[in-house]
Parts: sequence; C-alpha cells; structure tokens
Amino acid sequence: MSDAFQKIKEVLAAVNAATPKTSEELEAFRIQYLGSKGMLKNLMEEIKTVANEQKREFGQQINALKQTAEDKFKSLKNSLDARADASEALDLTRPGEPLPLGSRHPVSITMSRIIEIFVRQGFSVADGPEVEHDWYNFTAMNTPEDHPARDMQDTFYVMDAPGMLLRTHTSNVQARVMTTRKPPIRIIAPGRVYRNETISARSHAQFHQLEGLYIDEGVSFADMKQTLLYFAKEMFGAPKIRLRPSFFPFTEPSAEMDIWLGTDTEENTRLTKGTGWLEILGCGMVDPQVLENCGIDAKKYSGYAFGMGIERQALRLFNIPDIRMLFENDVRFLRQFSSSIV
Repeated sequence: MSDAFQKIKEVLAAVNAATPKTSEELEAFRIQYLGSKGMLKNLMEEIKTVANEQKREFGQQINALKQTAEDKFKSLKNSLDARADASEALDLTRPGEPLPLGSRHPVSITMSRIIEIFVRQGFSVADGPEVEHDWYNFTAMNTPEDHPARDMQDTFYVMDAPGMLLRTHTSNVQARVMTTRKPPIRIIAPGRVYRNETISARSHAQFHQLEGLYIDEGVSFADMKQTLLYFAKEMFGAPKIRLRPSFFPFTEPSAEMDIWLGTDTEENTRLTKGTGWLEILGCGMVDPQVLENCGIDAKKYSGYAFGMGIERQALRLFNIPDIRMLFENDVRFLRQFSSSIV
C-alpha cells in the first residue's frame, strides 16, 4: 500500500481519537480536518501519486474519511449546543442546598391586614417611642393624676428617669401627632405596648395595639361608624356592627364595638357566649379637652378615635386558644403559618 493510503489511515485514527470539549476546540477540529486548507484537502492532492488502478479506491477512502469527520463534527456540535442551552436555563444564583420556607408571625400577618384595610380608607401610618413621657401617655389623653392606670401595679415606670414609662397604649402617638401637625389628621398607630398584668391564657404584660385618629372640621359619630363598619366587613366578613355605650378618658361619647357572628356554628356560639355578638374594639369622639391639651381648637375641629388589641384579633382570626403561644417562639407553632396570607 502506498504512502497516500497510509496517510488516510493515520488521519482517520486522529479524527476518531479527537475529543474537543469546547466550542473553540471544536472549531479548531473543523479547520484542521474539514477546512479549505485542512488535512482532507491535502490528502486529495495525494491522488496524483497513486497508481491509476488504485485511484478509484483512494477516492472512496477519502470520501469515507470526509463523511466520518463531518459526522463527528455535527455530533459534537449538537452536544455542545445542548449543554449551552442547559447552562443558560440554570440559575447559578440559586443556593446550592434547598432552604426551608420561612413563616410570618401571626401577629405580623394580622397587623398587616388591619393596616391595609385602613390605608385603603385614607389613613396613614404613624409611629412613636415605646419609652414615653407621662405627659404624652396619660396627661395629654385626659387621664387624671389619680387614675388607677397610673399606678405602678398597672404601669411599668423607668427607674431613675422621673416621668418616663413604657407606654401603656399607642395613644401617645396620637398625642405627638396632634401637637406637631395641624388638622386634617387621619392616622393609624400600630405598635407594641406594655402593662403590668398577670400573664395568662387571655392577657400578657406586652402586646400590640392599633389605634386610629381622624380630626377635621365637621367630623361626626356617623363618620366613625361607617369607617368601622367597613373595617368589620373587610376583616371579618361581619354583616353588621353595634356600638354600646362605654367610657374612656380621652373620648366622649365612648363606645365598645361588637360584630355580628351569629350562632349558626358551635365556634361562633362559643366565641359570642350564645349572643351572636363579639366585642372587638373601643372607640369614641375625641374629648374636646384632649384637643385643647394638644393645641387644637376644639370649637373648630372634632374627631374620632378607636383602638384594638392585635393579639386578640389574631386569636380570633387563626382560632388560637392561648395568647402565650404568640410569645413563646415555638417553631412547631410558627411553621403552621408558612403559607398564611399576608
């Protein structure tokens, strides 16, 4: 066999042994064997050195070699293209290990829902300090010096800081807003509050409140009722509410608001003690003295205020039997809210 046939065998062996792993290496393979100046082109020129009776066989082997090189090139190209598509689909920023789904605290879920409902009605969110001065917490809110709420058995006072305490309600935010802004005022004040109470299944020494305040010219009790009716429908699906006379130092007249749940289910009967009505918040028209305390003309402006405990709403919303469960941070309890609505 002539040297030309031997060269074909050597090139075929080289083609079969080639293993390009990148697009650059594959392109080099194509140029080396199939390019216009590649080995196959050079082998074709060897035909003039082959005897006439062997030219046919030589040509057939060249064509077979070319077909082998082209098939290998196509196969490798398809493989590299498939890998490139897969790598583009892969999000390399994702963590290498699956992470457990977190959960929002039921108090946070409940507060967010309440805030969203009142924001839709035009209220803005206001904030204030949890360590507060007595004037903003009590005096501005028309709470007299001899009121039981001021006693140490009800309020946490700060040692070596006269007049400072842990706020007992978020009404201090109302006082701060009224002393720094001019009407119209329409705010809600969510936050943590503290009271010196015995911890039990229904009460705790720390909890969350959300209070609302609206002050403008001509604000009436009917305005407050309509606002709270909308809240009751959106939050609880309650078809109706009722307002019962009550007393709060900073509102006059004052009322407790109940929502109608009915007695069609055992749970509603238990919650409402068979009456069908469930108390959810306190409210009333802002006492004119509170307006004057905060520098607002009570003859020109009027307003209403309301307040509710967030934990109590969470207990009802998620049917939680014990308020202490909200503060123990038991992971088994919190995992139940992994997919809860916001």
